[in-house]
Amino acid sequence: MIRLHHCPQTRSMRSLWLLHELGVTFDVVEYPFDKTLRQEPYRSLNPTGRVPTLEIDDVVLTESGAIAEYLCERFPLAGLGREPDHAERAMWLNWVHFAETISQHVAALTQQHIALYDDSMRSPIVMKLEAKRLAKTLATVEQHLEGAYLLSDFSAADIGVGQAVYMARHFVTLDELPRVAAWFARLEARQGYQRSLPDSPGLYARGFYPPWEGSA
Repeated sequence: MIRLHHCPQTRSMRSLWLLHELGVTFDVVEYPFDKTLRQEPYRSLNPTGRVPTLEIDDVVLTESGAIAEYLCERFPLAGLGREPDHAERAMWLNWVHFAETISQHVAALTQQHIALYDDSMRSPIVMKLEAKRLAKTLATVEQHLEGAYLLSDFSAADIGVGQAVYMARHFVTLDELPRVAAWFARLEARQGYQRSLPDSPGLYARGFYPPWEGSA
């Protein structure tokens, strides 16, 4: 039994996308991005009140990087992981977890633009700093990309970083990152990516959130 607990347009999209790419049978329990995650019955499953949570047989995992590693090891024939003795193993691990480096800045910007309910609580300085930090992480991807994918071919590393870039585009553009833009366009064409998208605008009701300038 595989069951993913998921909120659209959050980190759990990585796990959903990966499950679609693996071609395995699984169930999805979808939640709104609100206090439901901090209430029973979900709280007993994941006391931090966050997503993703993956139930697989008798195992419960709550970190997207660990979920990616575990699923790729569990279903190696899909070719989305890298075995311990593989020449690309180290870089595969690095990219799988680099997705979280990108997402921490996305999370800070999401809080500033969306989660805070009053403009007096927002900080133009934090917004601008986090947007610059986010742009720097994407520049790192740009610098590394030489072929069609992060490694020699498509893998869970592309899924993790690709999902982070999907969210990052709500706060920074890819206009000056041609390699990232071309790579992301290839990811967007994948059926697994398309099946992991929300049916409605969801968390990000707008396509782009420029830094808030504060009161005049």
